[in-house]
Amino acid sequence: MVFSSSIFLFCFLPVLLLVYYLIKESYRNGLLLIASLAFYAWGEPKFVFVIILSILINYGFGLLLHLSKKKGNRASRFIMLMGVAANCGLLFYFKYFDFFLSSFNSISGFEIPLKNIILPIGISFFTFQGLSYVIDLYLNKVEVQKNLLKFALFKAFFPQLIAGPIVRYVDVHDQIDSRLTTVDDFAYGVRRFIMGLGKKVIIANTLGQVADNIFSLSADQNTSAIAWVGAICYTFQIYFDFSGYSDMAIGLARMFGFKFKENFDFPYVSKSVTEFWRRWHISLSSWFRDYLYIPLGGNRRGNVYFNLLIVFFVTGLWHGAAWNFVIWGLWHGLFLIVERILKNKGFDIRSLKIASWFYTTLIVIIGWVLFRASNLTQAINYLKVMFGFSNSTNAAFSVGYYLSPTVITTLVLAVIASIPISKYFKNTIGDFGDHSIFSMIIQNMYAIIILIISMMFLATSTYNPFIYFRF
Repeated sequence: MVFSSSIFLFCFLPVLLLVYYLIKESYRNGLLLIASLAFYAWGEPKFVFVIILSILINYGFGLLLHLSKKKGNRASRFIMLMGVAANCGLLFYFKYFDFFLSSFNSISGFEIPLKNIILPIGISFFTFQGLSYVIDLYLNKVEVQKNLLKFALFKAFFPQLIAGPIVRYVDVHDQIDSRLTTVDDFAYGVRRFIMGLGKKVIIANTLGQVADNIFSLSADQNTSAIAWVGAICYTFQIYFDFSGYSDMAIGLARMFGFKFKENFDFPYVSKSVTEFWRRWHISLSSWFRDYLYIPLGGNRRGNVYFNLLIVFFVTGLWHGAAWNFVIWGLWHGLFLIVERILKNKGFDIRSLKIASWFYTTLIVIIGWVLFRASNLTQAINYLKVMFGFSNSTNAAFSVGYYLSPTVITTLVLAVIASIPISKYFKNTIGDFGDHSIFSMIIQNMYAIIILIISMMFLATSTYNPFIYFRF
C-alpha cells in the first residue's frame, strides 16, 4: 500500500483516523500498531515476520543492555555489539547475500548458485532505526522501553516504516507515551500530506515517465540533448518523489500527534556537495555522521579523508546492492574530500557563488545517472552520450518529442518548487504569521487546489512508483 493509492486515500486513512479519535487514548497505540502491520502486510504479507523479528531482536537486546549495565561496561559493550551484528546480519542476508555471492563468483570464476532472495520493503530503514536504538541505549542517550507494544509501535509506525524518515527513539519516546493533537496540528498535518502528495503525483510521476523512457533507450538510440533531458527529469523526479513521501510521512504522523524531524531542506540550492548532503535525506546523512563517521574518528586530522570514503562507500551500499550505487557513493565522497582539502587551504568553494551552484548541480546530476542506471555499464554508456563521446546512429525521435508542453510546464514548476520561495515571499511583502487570517486562507486554498489537481492526476494515470521503496 502506498500513500498515493486510492485504497489508502479513500479507505485506510479515513477509517483509521475516525476510529483513532473515537476510541480511548489508552487504546490508540494498540490501534496504530495493528494498522501499521496491516499497512505493511498489504504489500508484503509474507515479510511481516521480518519486521516482527526486527522488533523482537531490538526489544530483546534493549532489555539485555538494561540488565547488563549492572555488570559493567564490558558486558554492555558485548551485548551492544551483538545487537548491532544481529541487525546487520538480518539486513545482509536479505539485501546483500546474493550481491556478494555474485561478486565472489565473478572474481573467483566459481558458479555458486544464487538464492534470488526477495528484498523486504523498508528493511534498510527499519534496520537503521533499530541500530540507533541499541547504540543510543548503550551510550545512555535513552532509557530502555520495557513495554513491548510501545516499542513495536516505535519500530513499525506506518508513516515512516517503508521509506523513512529514519526516526530515532530519542526523538519520539515521549510522544509514544503521551501526545496531544490540537486542531492546528491536525490541520498542519493535512496540509503537509497534501503538499507531499502534489510533489509526488504532479511533478515526480510526470517527469518520471520521461526519465524512464529515455533511460530505456540504447546508446545508439540516444542523443546528447535527449540524455540531458532524461538526467534532468530524473534529478527532479527523485527529489520530488522522495521529499514528497517524507512530507506525507511527516504530515500523517502529525495527524496522529507525532512530530517528525525534517528530512529535506531544498538540496538543489546547494553551492557545494558538502552543503548538498546537509540538505539531502537529512535523517540518513545525520545517522551516518553520528553512528559511523564520528566513531571512525570524525574530523580528526589524518583520518578525515579515509573516514569520508568509508562513510560514502557504505552510503552507496545502503542504497542498493549493486556497484553503480557504490560508485555513486564514492563519487560524492570524492568531492567532499576535495572540498575539505580546499577549505583547509583557505578556499571555500561556495565563495564562487553562481559558479559553485553550477558545479554542485553538475556533480549531483552525474551522480544521479550512476544512481538511476540499471548497472554500471549502462551508466557509463549514458554518460558518454551526455557528454558527446558516443554518436547516435539510430535515434528514432528528436529531443522535442520528449519535451511536450506538459513536461516543460512541469519542469518549470519543479524548478520553482526546488527553491525556498516562501522565504523570499515573506521578505518581499512581509511575514503575516502562520496563524493570521490571511495566511490561513492562502495555505488552505493552496492545499485544496493541490489536492484537486492531484486527484485528477491519480484518476488519469496508472504510473505511481515510489523510488525509495526498493531500498
